[in-house]
Amino acid sequence: MTISYNWLSEYLPVQIEAEKLSKILTSIGLEVEGMEKYEAVKGGLQGLVIGEIMECHPHPNADKLSVTRVNIGSGEPLSIVCGAPNVAAGQKVVVAPVGTTIYPGKGDPVTMKVARIRGVESHGMICAEDEIGLGAGHAGIIVLPSGAKTGMAASAWFHPYTDLLIEIGLTPNHMDAMSHVGVARDVCAWLSLHENKEFRPRLPSLAPFRIDNNSLPIPVRIENSKACQRYSSLSMKGITVRESPQWMQDWLKAIGIRPINNVVDCTNFVLHEMGQPLHAFDAAAIKGRQVIVKNLPEGSLFTTLDGKERRLSSEDLMICNAEEGMCMAGVFGGLGSGVKETTRDIFLESAWFHPASIRKTSFHHGLRTDAAAHFEKGMDISATVNALKRAALLIRELAGGEISSELADNYPDPANKTQVVLKYHYLKKLSGKNYHPDTVKNILLSLGFEIDKEGLDEIRVSVPYHKPDTTLPADVVEEIMRIDGLDNIAIPSAITISPSVETGKQAGAWKAKTSSWLVAQGFYEILTNSITNSAYYTEGELSASVRMINSLSAELDILRPSLLETGLESLAYNLNRKQQDLRFFEFGKSYRTGEVGNYGEANHLCLYVTGQVREDSWKTKGAASDIYYLKAVCERISSLIGAGTPVWQIRGHSKLSDALCWTMPGLKDEAGSVPVLAEAGMVNPSVLRQFDIKQPVWFADLNWDAFLELAGKNRINFRELPKQLPVFRDLAMLVDRNLPYEKVEGAIRGVRLEKLREIKLFDIFESEKLGKDRKSMALSFSFLDEERTLTDKEVDGMLTRIMNVLEKEVGAEIRK
Repeated sequence: MTISYNWLSEYLPVQIEAEKLSKILTSIGLEVEGMEKYEAVKGGLQGLVIGEIMECHPHPNADKLSVTRVNIGSGEPLSIVCGAPNVAAGQKVVVAPVGTTIYPGKGDPVTMKVARIRGVESHGMICAEDEIGLGAGHAGIIVLPSGAKTGMAASAWFHPYTDLLIEIGLTPNHMDAMSHVGVARDVCAWLSLHENKEFRPRLPSLAPFRIDNNSLPIPVRIENSKACQRYSSLSMKGITVRESPQWMQDWLKAIGIRPINNVVDCTNFVLHEMGQPLHAFDAAAIKGRQVIVKNLPEGSLFTTLDGKERRLSSEDLMICNAEEGMCMAGVFGGLGSGVKETTRDIFLESAWFHPASIRKTSFHHGLRTDAAAHFEKGMDISATVNALKRAALLIRELAGGEISSELADNYPDPANKTQVVLKYHYLKKLSGKNYHPDTVKNILLSLGFEIDKEGLDEIRVSVPYHKPDTTLPADVVEEIMRIDGLDNIAIPSAITISPSVETGKQAGAWKAKTSSWLVAQGFYEILTNSITNSAYYTEGELSASVRMINSLSAELDILRPSLLETGLESLAYNLNRKQQDLRFFEFGKSYRTGEVGNYGEANHLCLYVTGQVREDSWKTKGAASDIYYLKAVCERISSLIGAGTPVWQIRGHSKLSDALCWTMPGLKDEAGSVPVLAEAGMVNPSVLRQFDIKQPVWFADLNWDAFLELAGKNRINFRELPKQLPVFRDLAMLVDRNLPYEKVEGAIRGVRLEKLREIKLFDIFESEKLGKDRKSMALSFSFLDEERTLTDKEVDGMLTRIMNVLEKEVGAEIRK
């Protein structure tokens, strides 16, 4: 939340330096996240001075330029070349001498230097409005009244508004501090305690409020009293809609509010002053001269102030006239009922709407307005009348007119104040500090609490309406502690704890080990949002997805059924920033649902690879990512955590091309079927187009829960290094072009040769000369007997057995 230092200071009884104020705010729980200087005119006109043009002559080498001599109150008059058509001798003007930096309304800052313009030196510039950020005019230079003092700083003449913006990290339970008056109340409570003197915020007087006549009564009827528990209103006649005064525009602009007109600006001003949203209607647009607070039928159409036609939900609370809706209550106004330049009579609303109702409407329509943000936090139901009076007084002051109706206050079921009993021993237990009862009483009174009863060991208080979140003794303790100062919490000399037993330690260790290895291989870990866009997924996936009931936005409406799409978002973000070679991994969860209330989640390790996995260098060429690289990474992870040797199979996948399915021999789940440990493949182009990705992406999804079940099952056994040397043999053969290597390796393993230690495929060659649909595969075998040296006859015998089985089982033709 942004607070204006100048605006806040208007309500403080004493002037507090900005640095001290920052410390006070942080101490009372309104943490200051930053302070930033605000300048209505960028640069604050620093270095600019008022000058007088002593002489003005035509430029000898240019028809549209003039050569002037300007007195700026110090030193010799400056020779300045000027191109403005209205420049003349005797004028008082704004001058930017050499060395001054000016900040145009549009464009980059410019520092003045001595310049030669068509053969004549110019020592500065005579400024137009747009050249120094004072306006948009560029028809000529700024000509000041003759009374302007030569040599005066331009900032002293124009008085550009400056402020200090304080950014507060407001917690959800402090809606009472969502206004300048609310912050001032907390600061005064701190001052009262720490300076032993009563301080009260300086609030604007409402005494001048009066009803001028009753010529424009507009009755109000509340049909949904649960969503609208209080509705205060009045009418005004004879107003003039125009620009707000500069002081109000400056204050609103400083906190990021765009001024619109004096009526709308007054309602926005009161919102940020007192924290109470208001709305002004053009009284001429209220058909039937009555206002009804109700819900319209599902699917009703309504055009909002931004010109968009929206389809309403039956849960949207609306402010209606006798015929149609005029405003989405507490969220956004309607196009036809807003205040316009032609408006002469208005109807002012100050109401309390239920937070849940406002939040649903706000998120359903994607309208995040200041009013909605205040209402959904819970408002002070007692403030509607005072805020209405304050707004009416401001409008009468700035727009004229009369208050032409009684102040109507529809409050059918007045709310009772929450009562809380606080025991002093409980206060000591939570705060760790002994508070004197008088200190407790004074703090609570300064915050607006009422003392109902005092006892020896307890105090009973009524909570003010502006603190709807204060319902428990612990909440009252928090209020006392923060006004005392959260930095004053005593540090105990001893801390008592209960020892706990750590569970799931091994799972964390496997995850850390795998992450470290992946990072060492050049992967980067990502963490994506579990809530994602349902538009990414197929109908089949959505049928078992977990949908959000109250989604943050229209694009974030389900819990992800897979991690592929959220990872592709990260890839697309980096690819759009010219990062073409990417290797990401993510540990995350997917979510699913079956019957009502039957939700499930699964842990995954996902790999995303695109571009080159090895860059080009002077010595070697780069290597592009492919399925073999991804497959090797998956196998290394399995080996790393001791999960065993997998079996890969090709199988169909809706989003991956030539997907590989990974299972483990002998492993079965609770249903007796073989679980899929991983899936890997190239992402289909149709999926990549959703993210505007134009280069191939390889994706692997590892079932991390299943891996953790297998982790450590294959123990590492240490044994003495063999004393004998291995014997190597190579073998080349012709096979069917579509024969996968796994069948070749399976046939060889089936021979069960104990002395065969390793099989490697080191070459595949395809050519029409080999025959139609044929290819050549070259294998390398390693044989070892740890007790003695193998003879050529023994090795050849084993190789013969291998060749025989290859010829028989895979139809191989051994190449001699």
